[in-house]
Amino acid sequence: MTRGIPGLRGGDHVGITVPDMEQAHAFFTGVLGCDYVYSLPEMRHDDDWMLEHLNVDPRRVVREIRFYRCGFGLNFEVFEYEPHDDQRPEPRNSDVGGHHIALYVDDMDAAVEYLRARGIRLLAGPVASRNASAGQRWQYFLSPWGMQFELVSYPGGKAYERDAAVKLWHPAAPAD
Repeated sequence: MTRGIPGLRGGDHVGITVPDMEQAHAFFTGVLGCDYVYSLPEMRHDDDWMLEHLNVDPRRVVREIRFYRCGFGLNFEVFEYEPHDDQRPEPRNSDVGGHHIALYVDDMDAAVEYLRARGIRLLAGPVASRNASAGQRWQYFLSPWGMQFELVSYPGGKAYERDAAVKLWHPAAPAD
């Protein structure tokens, strides 16, 4: 019996809805350093396509979609929808559907100083993890529209990986 989705290889991209595409573009390319890849034009439908495929109001209009590649393979699919009356604010980590995006960096102190110099709002930290995640440091920060991001770094690996049956990637791991 197969465990999980047959043929699953890993993550491909993260989809994010933003309030302002130009502001997001400046953040993804100018602050994070992602490469802009391509964009798709406005998307609107007069049938139930949006509901059936994206689970949004069938008359919702996507102004634009842009794609970015960040580092060694994380891709972002960034949507800007036309605003609507029942628009909800960005969920907090504690809300159902809350989330954050974690980005691996080689040098936590250099990355934090870089964000600070660019006026990016940093939450308290960096924090040194303990117990199973000992060896890792992390730091939360906010995008201009309030979405939570996190920097993580564990150049020598995490404590639990020494004896784990499933090894995760880290910079000190030998290449296959």
